[in-house]
Amino acid sequence: MNQFEYPRPQLVRDQWQNLNGKWRFCFDDEGRYFMPSDVKEWTHEITVPFAAETEMSGIQDTGFHRVVWYERDFELMPNDGRTILHFGAVDYAARVWINGQLVAEHEGGHTPFAADITCAMQADGKQTVTVWVEDDPADLAKPRGKQDWLLDAHSIWYPRTTGIWQTVWVEQVAPTYIQKLRWTPVFETYEIGCEVFAAGDIQQELFVEVKIWHGDQLLADDYYKLLAGEANRKIALSDPGIDDSRNEILWSPERPTLLDAEVTLRCGDVVLDRIRSYTALRSVSINRDRFMLNGRPYQLRLVLDQGYWPESFMTAPSDQHLKRDVELAKLMGFNGVRKHQKIEDPRFLYWADKLGLLVWEEMPSAYRFSPRAITRMVKEWTEAIERDYSHPCIIVWVAFNESWGVPNLTLTQAHRNAVEALYHLTRTLDSTRPVIGNDGWEASATDILGIHDYDSDPEKILARYAVTDPVRTLFDQRRPGGRILTLDGFPHRGQPIVLTEFGGIAYDPKQTPNPDESTWGYSRAHTAESYLKQYRRLLQVVNETFMFSGFCYTQFADTFQEANGLLNADRTPKLPLEVISNATRNIPMFHREVEDGKDPGTP
Repeated sequence: MNQFEYPRPQLVRDQWQNLNGKWRFCFDDEGRYFMPSDVKEWTHEITVPFAAETEMSGIQDTGFHRVVWYERDFELMPNDGRTILHFGAVDYAARVWINGQLVAEHEGGHTPFAADITCAMQADGKQTVTVWVEDDPADLAKPRGKQDWLLDAHSIWYPRTTGIWQTVWVEQVAPTYIQKLRWTPVFETYEIGCEVFAAGDIQQELFVEVKIWHGDQLLADDYYKLLAGEANRKIALSDPGIDDSRNEILWSPERPTLLDAEVTLRCGDVVLDRIRSYTALRSVSINRDRFMLNGRPYQLRLVLDQGYWPESFMTAPSDQHLKRDVELAKLMGFNGVRKHQKIEDPRFLYWADKLGLLVWEEMPSAYRFSPRAITRMVKEWTEAIERDYSHPCIIVWVAFNESWGVPNLTLTQAHRNAVEALYHLTRTLDSTRPVIGNDGWEASATDILGIHDYDSDPEKILARYAVTDPVRTLFDQRRPGGRILTLDGFPHRGQPIVLTEFGGIAYDPKQTPNPDESTWGYSRAHTAESYLKQYRRLLQVVNETFMFSGFCYTQFADTFQEANGLLNADRTPKLPLEVISNATRNIPMFHREVEDGKDPGTP
């Protein structure tokens, strides 16, 4: 594998080993085993990183299984440095042994963890890794996103993902190495903030060299001393001043310019570690009622993206599938996605960075409110922000969705406190991006007011939002979704208003003219022509409604029983991509795009 398939795309080393592939596997429904030596029979073989529920795992068992075990052997000789074992994501709680020695424990189904396994390795190079995973399907107090708690997927909920679902890999590093790297663009002063954190045997005379390029042009070559294992500096770039020249270096969906970087850790003249990375110069902010990108008002055209595949669920079948999803969103006329109830694989964020797609990152919800649920959310959300902070594509953090996990916001102070606490925590961990406390309705602390409205009549949407006095007619009188838009004590303060969920038109070209009514959508079209007509008029209304600083259409692709995607589950388009794009961007139709009753097929 080359560097572009490296699981952690913003901190890349040449020497690493991918541990995906065939592992020994067994279910432990009774919880009989506590140590690797307790497992008497490995009943299955599984293909990691695909969950046992999926076809691509080779098992495809969607039943209730609280505990599962994994094991595999690999060859790796110990060296003079350290060996680090990485897990991209394991749902939900995990323990890891190397050669029978416990090396790691982690809780949280969407975030990475690592273990220094140096002291547990065998000298002959034959290593065995064993993983225990607990994922209680009935536990509603853990962040689970769209994973169903019922045996069979229903309504808007999907089959479960149990166990390892992102890449497992191992790398060998020096005794002192770069553990973490953070980039912070400072658009106003044309600077790039760079934070480098060393780990291992921290020495006194450690220095870091940072080089940044724009294409072949070297922009910076700086040298800093680490204090207590850290260096935190702002790297000044030359500001050309004129917009034409500025745009050459700024990142946006229209021009996704990335700056390549190399970071070298030294002790005197000795190179201890060298990694490759990238960053970008861009800013996101709020100015009155508008979202701003690089200091200019920017209209958001987002699509709701669940990030599931029928054959592999939350895990993409391949890296090219992640790249293709980014390409398809752009080909359909969108400039961003709202990743819904999922912390996406870093490889998706890499392609969004590289190809130019804005991303709203949203914390997967727990559904039962309790101190334990909030504690779990805080821990996992903190880890997610830490992992993804440096990606330029991420422009908004969303802590809660539709009051999931805090269902009594209008009545219970503790629920309101949770939303406000997560909002302020997120703003503390990252002061550079807008934050939404609770998206959809019942807003309190928030930088953007997100509204969910699935009214299928575009004329009613127009009447509801094309108003001259939104404070009185919308926030005091209207109830989209039957919920108040803002909580008492949190009136609309002029924040941007974004229609963050709407549409959801169900249409299955394979089932016309007699659609399967067991499929789910907020409204339904029976022909390609009626589908296009509904979509075009709805998108015209939301594009032309001045109140909105942007929108997010539901949804990107059909997902299990939800048939309201613009794409089928296999990512084939329900209408020609160019036709979807024109409607998304509200480009007038100059000719008949779809003949009456004719399936347009794939371009």
